[in-house]
Amino acid sequence: MKNKVAETVYPFSALNNKNENIELKDYQGKVMLIVNTASACGFTPQYEGLQSLYAEHQAQGLEVLAFPCNQFKQQEKGNNEEIQQFCDLTFNIKFPLFDKIDVNGDHTHPLFTFLKSQARGILGTKSIKWNFTKFLVNKQGQVVKRYAPSTKPESIKADIEKLLNAE
Repeated sequence: MKNKVAETVYPFSALNNKNENIELKDYQGKVMLIVNTASACGFTPQYEGLQSLYAEHQAQGLEVLAFPCNQFKQQEKGNNEEIQQFCDLTFNIKFPLFDKIDVNGDHTHPLFTFLKSQARGILGTKSIKWNFTKFLVNKQGQVVKRYAPSTKPESIKADIEKLLNAE
């Protein structure tokens, strides 16, 4: 993606937690909820709500993509295997976990640079303030909304359903 400004998430790719390259264009036609996560955060119980949304709406085309991040008070210290094990044992998650990434700073993953440019935070800020910031992406790959870490997954359900039911 040289010198071309992305308009959707589809030009981006990321490593999953098994070190496999996943292209976001593989999710074309699906609604995505992209979240930076952590295992030792006050918001970690949101994994349960994310799994609930995924279980209820995956068949209609929802994908939840979790990107572990250790940038906020080192609340994600584990390696990919440890993170997966924690998520499996504690929350029995079925949605994809990706490789641990940076969401801010010099080493920000390009996907998150794009997401932040498309949906700014409070007072127009680009930076992500904490774990469990959520980005909702429509079936066309466009970022439609950013949610604060404190926004519980269940409160996003109506927005997700609206996008799932849209043409």
